[in-house]
Amino acid sequence: MVKLNKVDEKVVAALQAENKELSLQELADKTGEPSKKVFKSLKKLFESEIVSTQARKYKLTITDTKAIKAKLAAKADEAEPEA
Repeated sequence: MVKLNKVDEKVVAALQAENKELSLQELADKTGEPSKKVFKSLKKLFESEIVSTQARKYKLTITDTKAIKAKLAAKADEAEPEA
């Protein structure tokens, strides 16, 4: 199952708190994490359809934390091959 790690949680929290689109550098500044780690987190969240991007700005497509975790769990279930 895919889970939110520490950086993912910080990125989601920053996007929830601002409630607007933020750039990679703005997210790195707000989370206190290196931009490389924030980018990896954004990639994971984007592939899970939790974050969307437009013109290098990122925003949450799902704002509820429980819904985000449910989406990640569903994504993980899809990825598991059936025996």
